[in-house]
Amino acid sequence: MIVAVVLAPAAVPASPAAGKWTVALSVLVGALMASIDTSIVNVALVHIEGTYGVNAQEVTWVAAAYLISVVIVMPLTAWLSSVLGRRTMYLYSIVLFTVASVFCGFSRTFGQLIFFRVIQGLGGGALQPVAQAVISETFPPEEQGQAMGVFGLIVLLGPAVGPVLGGWLTDNYSWPWIFFINLPIGPVALFLVSRFVQDPPYMRRRGAQHVDLTGIGLLAIGLVALEIVLEEGERAAWFQSPLITMTTAVTVLALVAFVLWELHTPTPAADLRILKNPSFASATFIGGIFGVGLFGSLILLPLFLQTLLNYSATEAGLALMPRAVSMLVMMPVAGALYNRAGVYVMLSGGLILTGLAGWLMAHYTLAVGPLQILTANVIQGAGFAFMFVSLTTAALGTIPRPLVQSAAGLNSLIRQLGGSIGTAAVITVLDYKTTTASAELVRYANIYNPVFQQWQQTYQNGFLAHGADPFTAHQRALAVLQGLIYQQATVVAFAYDFALLGLLFALCLPLVALIRRGQSHPGSHVAEM
Repeated sequence: MIVAVVLAPAAVPASPAAGKWTVALSVLVGALMASIDTSIVNVALVHIEGTYGVNAQEVTWVAAAYLISVVIVMPLTAWLSSVLGRRTMYLYSIVLFTVASVFCGFSRTFGQLIFFRVIQGLGGGALQPVAQAVISETFPPEEQGQAMGVFGLIVLLGPAVGPVLGGWLTDNYSWPWIFFINLPIGPVALFLVSRFVQDPPYMRRRGAQHVDLTGIGLLAIGLVALEIVLEEGERAAWFQSPLITMTTAVTVLALVAFVLWELHTPTPAADLRILKNPSFASATFIGGIFGVGLFGSLILLPLFLQTLLNYSATEAGLALMPRAVSMLVMMPVAGALYNRAGVYVMLSGGLILTGLAGWLMAHYTLAVGPLQILTANVIQGAGFAFMFVSLTTAALGTIPRPLVQSAAGLNSLIRQLGGSIGTAAVITVLDYKTTTASAELVRYANIYNPVFQQWQQTYQNGFLAHGADPFTAHQRALAVLQGLIYQQATVVAFAYDFALLGLLFALCLPLVALIRRGQSHPGSHVAEM
């Protein structure tokens, strides 16, 4: 159904003339705040679990509730901007996010914490898409790559800094401080945006708007159901669970109905017609794969290092630092190179580098050394930097000005969903491949295999030499060999997972041909600047 909401016209106060980098900084403060909050809570979940007396499965909803709200708001930012005005909507989002953060820290019950995390996500979901749209419109074509490089620094800095900052605050103070930390940052962002950011003429608040309640409802149902499937699927054995099966069906039906409705309603909440632009659609799809690879490898590599190489949590975190440093160093470099090399060279190079990193990680064994880990991480970080700058610049480059906010919202949504899907998918593949590889290796564990016999005899003799009786020595030798078989199966599974991530990036290479640079398109917003 569509109902009309009448809003009294309100003039947006004219902001003083500000430099483009001042405008960029103003919106990036809020974007960084939201980016950090996607991961800062993860390291505090054990402490939150103890505070409220919930189990490990329930406490994960502290993270999931925020992500669900974020993905619902992202594609609706254009509609919200048209109702409130983009600047006003951004200011409201900062206030909502900051106030909800404070209430999260003061929550007395677990239910209150989940409720305020939902509210926090409703505020945080608009911050990155709006920042991307504002930056895209503020900079001329020749500076788009550099500007998106800075935007990428902020977006990718959050997941890297979040766990470290959250751990430090939790260990030195207490877990509520992971939310209180937003209190001084929110007012700064509020001041900067109110002082230096203003709406373009086409984005001014309109007197009356139609609210696409049907579209918003279908989107909310579909995305909530999808996030439940991704969050709970692994724990519930996927489609062996009636709940996951039913929720998947709800996801498919709601999202298909949403797409059909949005393509036919005259006032859509999210303008999906923008996906008819092949350049935007290709860049957005590859952006989803970027999310899969970024968050998938962020899960896989620490697991590999801790479960197979006996790294501590701190050592595993330090092992990931070269990738973060590589991204941070290469992001501005990629921005500077973008206008010289072009989207085809930059994006293709990024896909090749990330594919190569996946291939190198697929060759990790129990004997892998620090240099091999460092090399693959640095290459992957550089590849991600090249990809992100190219994708965020080219995705909006051929979009007309009035549709930029819709495009930015969809682009951010797909990248976020890619991260959620990647996190769930790599763990599922890892479990499946470990099981199948174990079954395959067990076939060779028999008395007719001389290699197996030799290892069994070696371990058995060792236990006999330490005083065990023959029966006990035999059983202990078999137990050791069983553990080694499972360990090798796990190595195979990790290699398979890493290789799949690398292959995903390689398969995206043909889509690069569909992407166009913004200034070549006469109807694009950059062409008009």
